[in-house]
Amino acid sequence: MSLLDIHVLGSPILRRDTLPVQQMTTELRELVTDMFDTMYAAKGIGLAAPQVGRSERIAVLDLDKQPLVLVNPVITLRQGRSRREEGCLSIPDIHYEVERAGKVVVQALDVDMQPITLEGTDLFGTCLQHEIDHLHGKLFLDHLSILKRRQAMRDWDEEKDQYPDLLRRLTPEEIARLAAEDEELDSEADEHQRTDVR
Repeated sequence: MSLLDIHVLGSPILRRDTLPVQQMTTELRELVTDMFDTMYAAKGIGLAAPQVGRSERIAVLDLDKQPLVLVNPVITLRQGRSRREEGCLSIPDIHYEVERAGKVVVQALDVDMQPITLEGTDLFGTCLQHEIDHLHGKLFLDHLSILKRRQAMRDWDEEKDQYPDLLRRLTPEEIARLAAEDEELDSEADEHQRTDVR
């Protein structure tokens, strides 16, 4: 298992557009594996390449033990509206309700560069939109009203000193803390009932 550092709010790469992947190399397959390892260790359900300091248009997701790799994803349809609490592995401990499309259709390539089409609603739809946003330099904070965004930034001001180099390192102690928190969440609700994105 190889864990990657997670870039946090303020790191310039989180605000850059990614570059489409032209071919899947051995190195990129290793990156995908490391992204999954990092996401699982951080107790997230999605992770995009910029969050680990990379510029490739790749994201990984896993809801209900169904790992999914998205290469060059594009949202081709948005319908309706929904609101759901979101957080982000790059903005630890900050959660706000976000309004997004209630349903999306996504065209992408899988890890073998084969075309796939995904339809997402509920938590899955939100997660797809959240991770694809990351691939274009957007964060969930960008979907908040000005007042809520200001409040979120005030909240972050109280947290950011923990990451002086704008990196979140998953130390054994941090992994143990996150695992304990996750067990507590699971005792309150089954994993499939989780409503937040992080």
